[in-house]
Amino acid sequence: MSTLTTPHIDVHRGGDRMKTRVSWLDSKHSFSFGEHYDPENTHHGLLLVNNEDIVLPGQGFDTHPHRDMEIVTWVLGGSLVHQDSLGHSGVIYPGLAQRMSAGTGILHSEKNDSWRLDDSAEHQEPVHFVQMWVVPDEPGLTPGYQQLEIDDELAGGGMVTVASGLPRYRDRTAIAINSSHSALHVARMLGAEAGAAPQVIDLPDAPYLHLFVARGEVEMEGVGPLYEGDAVRLTRSGGQRITAHGPAEVLVWEMHARLGGQ
Repeated sequence: MSTLTTPHIDVHRGGDRMKTRVSWLDSKHSFSFGEHYDPENTHHGLLLVNNEDIVLPGQGFDTHPHRDMEIVTWVLGGSLVHQDSLGHSGVIYPGLAQRMSAGTGILHSEKNDSWRLDDSAEHQEPVHFVQMWVVPDEPGLTPGYQQLEIDDELAGGGMVTVASGLPRYRDRTAIAINSSHSALHVARMLGAEAGAAPQVIDLPDAPYLHLFVARGEVEMEGVGPLYEGDAVRLTRSGGQRITAHGPAEVLVWEMHARLGGQ
C-alpha cells in the first residue's frame, strides 16, 4: 500500500510485465495475478488488475467465480462472448463498454467463439482485450451487468468517460460502477493528420492515476515517449499533457482513494 504524500510518477514498461502464456492465451499482467505474485506490485489506488489478453478463436476462460469486484472489460480487436449465472449472454467488441459487478458472487465465462451464438461461419481472428478490476465501495453488493456502445463518442478522439462511480461524471459516463472514487476514461486518439498538429489530451487531477497505452505510441509531458503496453502510475499528480502524433488508444483510471481508505 502506497503511503506517498508527495507527487510521484512511476513508469512501467510493457516488456517488464508478468506473463501467462499457454497454447490459446497470451496474457500480460500489470499487477500481481494468479501464480505471479510480487508483494511490491499488487495494486495502484483501487485498481488491482490490468490484464492485456489475446485469446485464440474457439478458446477462452471457462466458467469461473468472482466476488466483491467491479470488472470492466475493454476490447481492442475481435469479439469476446460473455455468459454469466445471471443469464446475461452477449458479444463484446471494440467500442462497447462492459461492466460486471461480482458482488455476493457470480459465475461467468469469456470466450472467443461468437459464431456459436448466431450459427455464422467460424472466424479465425484472435480477440484482444484489456480487463480491469477495481474494488467496490463495500462488499456484499447485488451482482449486476451493464454494457453500452460508445463508438460514436470515441470517434472525436478526445477523452471519454467509459465507466464511473464518481458523482462528477454521473451525467456523462457510459456505464456505472459501484466504486464512488473511481472512473475509467478512454481516448482513441487520432494523431496528426496531414499538415495538422498532433492531438493532445490532458490527464485529470487525482490522488491516483493509472495510464495504460493500449495501442500506438504517445508522449507524456515530463516523462517522454510511451509505447504500446507501457503504463504510468501517478500519485498526487495529474494535469500532464498526452500527445499523439499517430493513432493511439489510452486507458486512464482516475481514483480518489486507495485500498484501506483515503
